[in-house]
Amino acid sequence: MQINVLTPVYRYDGIELPVPSHLAGDRAGLRAYHATLYPAILNAEMADAGVIGTTHVTEYRRAVGTKGS
Repeated sequence: MQINVLTPVYRYDGIELPVPSHLAGDRAGLRAYHATLYPAILNAEMADAGVIGTTHVTEYRRAVGTKGS
């Protein structure tokens, strides 16, 4: 059996975002931090993009649709 340590990677609009070590385990805190860089992240959906090599990728996907009904 082999154990691999996965590095978390967060992406928004094709851009890899920084993950400060003190926020690596706090998804809510990390989302707030990333929202300071890109405010649209507050309304974006967090989607698990899976494991690629030795990284676990999470993507912020923008909400798409019309306003109102």
